[in-house]
Amino acid sequence: METLYKVAFSFLNGLGNINARKVIAYSGGIEAFFKEKKQNLLKVPGIGNHIIQKLDRDSALREAENELIFIEENNIKVTFYLEDNFPQRLLNCPDSPIILYYKGNVDFNASRVLSVVGTRKATEYGKENCTKLIKALASHVEKTIIVSGLAYGIDICAHKAAMKYNLPTLAVVGHGFHMMYPAQHRKYAEEIIQSGGGIITEFTSKSIIDPRHFVRRNRIIAGMADATLVMESARKGGSLTTAEIANSYNRDVFAFPGRVGDVYSQGCNHLIKTNQAHLIESVTDLEYILGWENDDSKKDAFQAKMFVELSPEEELLISLLNKEKKLGIDMLSVKSNLPMSRVSSLLLKMEFEGLIRALPGKIYSLTT
Repeated sequence: METLYKVAFSFLNGLGNINARKVIAYSGGIEAFFKEKKQNLLKVPGIGNHIIQKLDRDSALREAENELIFIEENNIKVTFYLEDNFPQRLLNCPDSPIILYYKGNVDFNASRVLSVVGTRKATEYGKENCTKLIKALASHVEKTIIVSGLAYGIDICAHKAAMKYNLPTLAVVGHGFHMMYPAQHRKYAEEIIQSGGGIITEFTSKSIIDPRHFVRRNRIIAGMADATLVMESARKGGSLTTAEIANSYNRDVFAFPGRVGDVYSQGCNHLIKTNQAHLIESVTDLEYILGWENDDSKKDAFQAKMFVELSPEEELLISLLNKEKKLGIDMLSVKSNLPMSRVSSLLLKMEFEGLIRALPGKIYSLTT
């Protein structure tokens, strides 16, 4: 029954993801919101009469009942922002979706997630760099999830390279599971699922093809990952939009440089020139800035020593870093259930004490 109420949020016109979180918190739960009186919802900041007038919860529940039939018939899974398997990195993005539909078994919250985007009209230079970088990532012990958008060009090159070198890959699409766009990539979507990856979307089977939906999906591509890599791009395009969104989320952005004058290098060169992206020439650059270098040198005896005079909150953060090896401040906040401001203060204190070290890209690890 709770799944019905979750899916119904996809059919609530005019509410939006930000306000949806507000009304759920105010009502005390997902189901409770659908039973809350409208006049009470007016007390929620940001919820005015113009939203209440459009709020047809009964209609949304009816639509959700039909959608549930489609979900069950097509083996689609549902994850809600309050659930542990929801992409935790997205929780720190103010405009992230509250519900996602997916197929496959990929771990959305793996320790390393990289988004790879670029032009649909990829050159051999771009495709070669894309394949080489993913091959290099695959040579390391810890597997990296490769996220992209299943589009022509760099997107599909990234997915295919990930599958070739046994990395899980996740395709974020801008439509529901009643279709696949582009249709020619349906076979790759099936291969992605079979290889241990997944297809994910915020759209239902009632959605139509709309160019704006693909812009919306770009925020998921950027928000699900630790960093976004632009392989090739003209001066304008969806990949630059994704890079801009990633920067707004305080995520690292990387770009491969190209030759001056090449149309599909202009976007990458502009990102680098304007300090909107790190210049990358190899996987070594990526790993250094993100703090992804292999590091197995932490000693159990040293860990035990560190717990002698730590507060419970500090012990929690140390424990998380000991388990995950390296974590960003956003994921530390999510996993510890502590406010970002509190986590920042604790990290600074522990860094001064020599217990942890700050790595490029707002990543932290234990001092070896």
